[in-house]
Amino acid sequence: MGGIREAKKRATRQAIIAAAVRLFAEKGFEKTSIDQIARAAGIGKGTIYGYFRAKEEIFLAFCEDEIDYAFAALAEKNDPEATVLEQLLTLFTSQFHFVTRNQEFGRLLMREMAFPQAAGRAQSRELNSRYVLGVGEILERARRRGEIGGCFDPLTAIGHLYAQYLLMLSSWYSGYLQNATEMAAVLRVLLRQALAGIGSAGELSGEESTLLQHLHQRTFSGEG
Repeated sequence: MGGIREAKKRATRQAIIAAAVRLFAEKGFEKTSIDQIARAAGIGKGTIYGYFRAKEEIFLAFCEDEIDYAFAALAEKNDPEATVLEQLLTLFTSQFHFVTRNQEFGRLLMREMAFPQAAGRAQSRELNSRYVLGVGEILERARRRGEIGGCFDPLTAIGHLYAQYLLMLSSWYSGYLQNATEMAAVLRVLLRQALAGIGSAGELSGEESTLLQHLHQRTFSGEG
């Protein structure tokens, strides 16, 4: 009986999050009310408050799901001893696919994560801490294997790596990257450059060189 009850609670929680995500994308975060979320989820307003105290908490629950999804994908697809580049690629591409399943909500998500509102700031910091610890473990394993040399500060290193992901995501929404293959290829180059140092992107494959030439043309010619 307990298992059935827990499954029902998880289903209700997911229904609330799914309804909120859809409405946030359609109406915007500020213009979406708890009443509207309840109607879209097919439940009473009071039921929502049994799970979340405010819509900011619903939004952050989605962000938590994003982190869980990304690290679960990493655990499923990569051996812990895979190269640091492959592990970071798996993590960031998983986040990308999770975030961009809903184009408009993806825009909102990135805005709110970059500039969190005061109401959800504490919970946002908790999620950031979880994320930093997870990526930090990847980097620490790479350091022990000798893939990353010297001393580095994990927090600033992670910030630098995450900036590459944000750049790639911004390029996707700007239209400079036009499909998942281009996204993954450019992210690989960005991360490889970040890991090797800003003076080198590593040795580019012929395919990567061709893609970067096309991106240069799109960027500087204004072509879509």
